[in-house]
Amino acid sequence: MAADGNAALPDDDDAGDWGPFGKPLFDDPSARALSRVGVVDVGSNSVRMVVFDGAARSPAYFYNEKIMCGLGKGLAQTGRLNPEGKERAVAALKRFSLLAKGMDISPFTVVATAATREAEDGPEFQARVLRETGLRLHVIDGDEEARLSAQGVLLGWPEAKGIVCDIGGNSMELARIGNGRVGKRVSTPLGPFRLQQISADPKKRKAHIDAILEAAARDIRPEGDRLYLVGGSWRVIARLDMERRSYPLTVLHEYRMTPDGLTATLDWLQTTDLPALRGRTGTSAERMELVPLACEVLREMIRVLKPSEIDVSAYGIREGLLFEQMPERLRARDPLIEAARMTELTQARIPGFGKKLFAFLEPLFKGTTAERLRLVKAACLLHDTTWRAHPDYRAEACFDNATRANLGGLDHPGRVFLGLALLHRYKNSRAGSRMEPLFRLLTETDIQEAEALGKAMRFGAMFSIGDPSQAGELRWNLKKRQLTLALTEDGLGLFGEVAQARFAALALALKAQTKVVLKESE
Repeated sequence: MAADGNAALPDDDDAGDWGPFGKPLFDDPSARALSRVGVVDVGSNSVRMVVFDGAARSPAYFYNEKIMCGLGKGLAQTGRLNPEGKERAVAALKRFSLLAKGMDISPFTVVATAATREAEDGPEFQARVLRETGLRLHVIDGDEEARLSAQGVLLGWPEAKGIVCDIGGNSMELARIGNGRVGKRVSTPLGPFRLQQISADPKKRKAHIDAILEAAARDIRPEGDRLYLVGGSWRVIARLDMERRSYPLTVLHEYRMTPDGLTATLDWLQTTDLPALRGRTGTSAERMELVPLACEVLREMIRVLKPSEIDVSAYGIREGLLFEQMPERLRARDPLIEAARMTELTQARIPGFGKKLFAFLEPLFKGTTAERLRLVKAACLLHDTTWRAHPDYRAEACFDNATRANLGGLDHPGRVFLGLALLHRYKNSRAGSRMEPLFRLLTETDIQEAEALGKAMRFGAMFSIGDPSQAGELRWNLKKRQLTLALTEDGLGLFGEVAQARFAALALALKAQTKVVLKESE
C-alpha cells in the first residue's frame, strides 16, 4: 500500500493544503451519510446484529450482538429450518428491530443466507419475520454471499490478493480477490451442518469433500494464493492454533498461519481434549461442536488449493454490506489512517496536532518504506489519545489500544510496532513490561526503530504545544549519524531542560551525535 494511500479526494480543490494525510474523511458528505449503519446477518448457525458507528474507513463497532440459533441444523436431512432455531431467530429479530428503532438507525439491512434460501419453509419464515418484526429479509444467493464476504475482507485489508473462503453452517463460499475487486465466486455445500448428514465414515466424507473442492478449484483456479478465512468455525480453529503455539497476541484479524503449521494444529486437535480447550479459549459449545468437521474441510482445502499462506479475516459479510454502501472514493482510503484520525478527533487533547508532529519528525524517516511510513503517520495521530489514563498506566494503555483495537490494514507485527512506539512516547524504558512476550513478534531492528519513533514523539510533542516546526527543524544525517536541531528564536526559549533531556534520549535511541544551532546563524 502506498504511503499516501490517504491522499485527498480527486475533486478536492484544496487538496494541497492537507499534506500527506489528505483531506479529512469526516468532512465528506457521503461519509457523514454513513455515520451509523446497522446490518443483521441471518445465517445457518447464528443471527447477528452489528451497528457500525462513525464515518471512519475502518469500521467502529457501536453495537454487536449474536445469538447462536442453529437455524440450519438438520436442514440437509429434513429440508426445513430447525423448529427451535426458527423460534430463537424470530425472538432475536424482534429484539434487533426494537434496538434499531431505539438507536434511530438508517439504513438497517437484514440479509439471510444458505439456510433460509435452501429450506422449503424459507418463504414462510420470511413472511413470519416481516409480520412479527417489521423486518424484510433479503435472501441472497451463494454467489452474492461470496461477493459480500469478499468485500468485507477488502474493507479491512485493501491490498488482499488471493482466495476468500467463508464457512457458514450449511454452505462454504469461495471468491477470488485482487486489486481491490472481487472476481470469480463459487458456493459449495461444505458447511458443517450439511456434512453431519453425509456419512459417519471419515473416508467417505473425505471423498465427498475432495470431489466438491476439486470442482470448485477448476472454477477458482488456485495459483499458490493466500487463503483468507472468514467465519466462526475458522476463527475457532485459528484461536486453537494460537493456543498450540502459545502465540502471545490473541487478536484474530490478520493472524497468519503457514500450511505446515496449520496442518500440525489439525493433527494436534485430533488427539486433544476439545472440551478442555473450549474452556481455555472461551469457545461456545455450539461452535466447538462444529470444529471437527470444519477441520476436515480445512485439511482438504490445504491439500487441494495449495495456499502459500492462510490468513484470518475478522471481517466478512456484515462488513461487506458496509463496504457496499461506501462510494468508490471512500473505499480507496487507508483504513488504518482513517481509524487513527477518528481516534485523534474524538480522544486527543489537541486534535490536529498529529499532522504537525508528523511534519516535524518526517526528516528522520526519509528513505523508509511506504509501509513503515504509514505506521509512523498512525503513531503521530495516536500519540496522545490515552492522555486521560493515569500517568502510571499511560504507556501500557497506549500499547494495549494499539495491539488489541479493532483496526483494519494492520498485521500483527505492525500492531506491536505501533504499540511499542506509543509505549515509548510516554516511557523511556520498556524493561519489565508485562507486554514483553509480544515483543518477540518483532525483529531487533524493528524494536530499535519503534523505540526511536516513540522517543521522537516524546520530544516533539512537548517541544512546542502549538506547532514544533515553528520552533525548530530536525535534520538527520544517517551516514554520519548526526542529529541536528535548528532552533528559531521562539524555539530557543522553548528548548528548556526537559526538552533537552528528551532530545538527548532521542539521540541515544538513534545512536547519534547531536548538534543544536540557530537557524538565523547558518
